[in-house]
Amino acid sequence: MTTYKSTPLYGGALIADLPSNFADVSEIRQVPDNEEVYIDKNGFTSIIFDITERVGGPGSSPEIDGRALTTHLEELVAEDLDRVTVWNTTPTLFSRLDDDIPAYTLIATVAPPKSDQASTSASDERPAAKADFTAIILTLVRLEREKTDLLITINVPHIKGEYDEDEVDLQLGKQGQLIGDAVDYAAKIWETFKVKDWGLFNEV
Repeated sequence: MTTYKSTPLYGGALIADLPSNFADVSEIRQVPDNEEVYIDKNGFTSIIFDITERVGGPGSSPEIDGRALTTHLEELVAEDLDRVTVWNTTPTLFSRLDDDIPAYTLIATVAPPKSDQASTSASDERPAAKADFTAIILTLVRLEREKTDLLITINVPHIKGEYDEDEVDLQLGKQGQLIGDAVDYAAKIWETFKVKDWGLFNEV
């Protein structure tokens, strides 16, 4: 059973419950001011909060927001785009944000490059050289008034020998334990995430 702790983000301007076994990466190395990065002390999964400039035109609709979500995914995976499969995209409700703030979540997987050379992409906090694939749970919160898109990304590398391959078949709806855990982390964030200081978005 995962235990969670209320975690201040960006100096306490934001707050959310994160798994207790995740460590703040900024205590180990430098992290950009617009990001907060946490990584599983006992595994390879990472949770990244990223305050970015709003993309796309004004207003909100499934089409406008869907294009924005696609744009952010493309920037996230960069040169890995041709190896990405998006499995589903759904509107997302944050319990402690106003109902008129749109949010969406997608689940995608990134297949490894053809070559066996070790590589570290920006979306991974550790080398993914031996990953069979990496799952991504990407939540986009559209803060139009603040001209901001908030991205919450959970990266889940699946390393051979670290997971049960028979349990994972996304085409059949089988997520396996690692992705299942990550979905639980995301759901906890949707439930507990709160903005305590809206001025943050003018500073970053």
